[in-house]
Amino acid sequence: MTIKEIQDHVKELREAQGWQDTSLEHRAMFLVTELGEVVQETLKLVAVHGQHKEADVEHIRDNLGMEIYDVMWNLCDLANLAGIDLEAAFAKKVAINRNRHW
Repeated sequence: MTIKEIQDHVKELREAQGWQDTSLEHRAMFLVTELGEVVQETLKLVAVHGQHKEADVEHIRDNLGMEIYDVMWNLCDLANLAGIDLEAAFAKKVAINRNRHW
């Protein structure tokens, strides 16, 4: 999927679920909440890696993947609400970073 396709998917799901009333501020708060869940799953993965069965590690990876999806979904919805084309923003930032020295 392209970034545009993901943004379109987010818009379609938002409309299908009746979430049109979610404000920019609430979406930003949901995004932060989901990011916290990514951190929790990441810490679980770090804690169990090498200490448990591979099935346990895979279960945590699956959960982490779902939480990363939630972050991306909320981020794309936030961009949609703000009228931001993420592909264009991404391309612009890539161009800036090519010449940037840290």
